[in-house]
Amino acid sequence: MAGLEGDAPGPPTPPALGALRGYRAYARRWVFLLVVSLLSCSNATLWLSFAPVADTIAQHFLLSTEQVNWLSLVYLVVAIPSGLVAIWILDSVGLRWATILCAWLNFAGSVLRTLPCVLFWIQNPFALLMGGQSLCALAQTLVIFSPAKLAALWFPEHQRATANMVGTMANPLGILLANVLSPALVKKEDDIPIMLGVYIIPAGLACLLATACLWESMPPTPPSAGAAHSNSEKFLGGLKLLVRNKAYVVLAVCFGGGVGIFSSFSALLEQVLCANGYSNEFAGLCGALFIVFGILGALALGLYVDRTKRFTEAVKIGFCLTSLVCVAFALVSQLRGQTVALAAVCSLLGLFGFSVAPVAMELAVECSFPVGEGAAAGLVFVVGQAEGVLIMVLLTALTVRRSDPSFSTCQGGQDPLDWKVSMLTMAGLCTLLSCCLVLLFHTPYRRLQAEARSSPSLQDFGSPAADHAPLQQALPPALLGHPQGPSKDAAGAAHS
Repeated sequence: MAGLEGDAPGPPTPPALGALRGYRAYARRWVFLLVVSLLSCSNATLWLSFAPVADTIAQHFLLSTEQVNWLSLVYLVVAIPSGLVAIWILDSVGLRWATILCAWLNFAGSVLRTLPCVLFWIQNPFALLMGGQSLCALAQTLVIFSPAKLAALWFPEHQRATANMVGTMANPLGILLANVLSPALVKKEDDIPIMLGVYIIPAGLACLLATACLWESMPPTPPSAGAAHSNSEKFLGGLKLLVRNKAYVVLAVCFGGGVGIFSSFSALLEQVLCANGYSNEFAGLCGALFIVFGILGALALGLYVDRTKRFTEAVKIGFCLTSLVCVAFALVSQLRGQTVALAAVCSLLGLFGFSVAPVAMELAVECSFPVGEGAAAGLVFVVGQAEGVLIMVLLTALTVRRSDPSFSTCQGGQDPLDWKVSMLTMAGLCTLLSCCLVLLFHTPYRRLQAEARSSPSLQDFGSPAADHAPLQQALPPALLGHPQGPSKDAAGAAHS
């Protein structure tokens, strides 16, 4: 920063550069990102820790398959009413206190889940399991909404999509760990207490780091013009702007539906595969490939979007490719002995589907600016959870018991379920949402336009070329030539 004061005589400084002297990126932003990522990862492991070993959990605690499904489904149900509260906390109370509250809820829920294994006299273990999952579900709404706001408040614009990608992809990384660890830890019923204890460790570490290492919700000096104008709209006013914004509503419904489909896929994968003779270990492997390739795809796509700012193109193409692979999974999952094909399909489903998530969150902020980042990203997630509940209930309702001889590896003593109609329905919904997104979603990048009018960030003026370039040359390629160009007022556009 000091280098900008008292430099040697050079080319005349454009008037807009005076505002640049106040922008700064702090190194401790990476600590904040680490805490949020660890917390999101831990929360996701707690969400799906039961799903990969659903049949063993049902036997050990004397539960039905439907009750075990509700241990995952409760996350989606709780997120709907608590999501709006989480948005208000993030945009009004602050990112630091929201993260600390989230960490303690997550830790308390992980401990409460273990009590049925410690207090043997408890007659209704399902109540404690559901109570623990509900606390973790309350924490989820806070941590899932945080990456977009953290990226906006702490990171310069050339790092925002990457930071959002890291924070967002920590959640599927937790799903990956749950898919790998749960089958590895639970070989028999007696191993369930060990599994529940292991999942307490990251929750406790995240709670300790959040409480001790986070000192403030936002940096003393903003890293960009967008951060300087963050939360320019109040909570209720921001929500009104969002529901009146056609592009945002289309994105929320379509991408939210995608979130619901992927949530249902993750929770039901083991039950779908065991009905056709695949082991829990293979189901865990498919879930792991699904996440690994999703993280790799998100990393590549995040870096690409940070350079090109082509948010809309990336989301639309990724969604269409996801629909094609979803159809392939619906067909291949009903065949026996197709381990290689299933592993490949799950890998591609993650590569195309999960990689779109952080870019879509950034796009939600771009098309709704100047509404707060917590509200813009959070409402998309709330809609996704609501759609996820409906989709998961629909998919399970469409199943029927098989009466013919089968090669099922599902435990529990009941006839296996037939998931054919459910999987075809899931593929049809994904295809419908993709078509709606491609045809109906069009938006300018309002936050980037506002930043281009104010001034490029400080980092953009570190090279000699930037000192000689006109201010308009700092516009991203995605903005140049847009019919609504940077001359329009961003706040006025948000009301249209």
